[in-house]
Amino acid sequence: MIRAVIDTNVLGAALRSSSGASHQIILAADRGDFQMALSVPLLAEYDDVSSRPASGITIPASAVDAIICRLAQTAYKQQIYFLWRPILPDPKDDMVLEVAIAAGATHIVTFNYKDLRLAADFGITVLSPAAFIRLLP
Repeated sequence: MIRAVIDTNVLGAALRSSSGASHQIILAADRGDFQMALSVPLLAEYDDVSSRPASGITIPASAVDAIICRLAQTAYKQQIYFLWRPILPDPKDDMVLEVAIAAGATHIVTFNYKDLRLAADFGITVLSPAAFIRLLP
């Protein structure tokens, strides 16, 4: 089974629109079409980013909280024992890479390929949501 880390920007896109690949990925994670890897720091980042007034998310905060809680329930929970920081230009990206490495993820799904390109050095493929959704059943 594919194990992937979903970057915060993909979750944000999924919460802003139900018509794109990002939203389809969240639905696929809930169905168990792939195993989503998650750590406590990444979950906190999901919560922080989705609650910002400038996020562009228009669904009620209670719905956002329910979605994030559901992701936390169904995700593969990975504790982080070793920090790889700093490797990437953005410390938030380092957090995504750390989860992927620790969880043995095969993919990182993001809109930020450029800053995560070093994931390939760890055998992790970085894909856009549209490319990732094509891999799923």
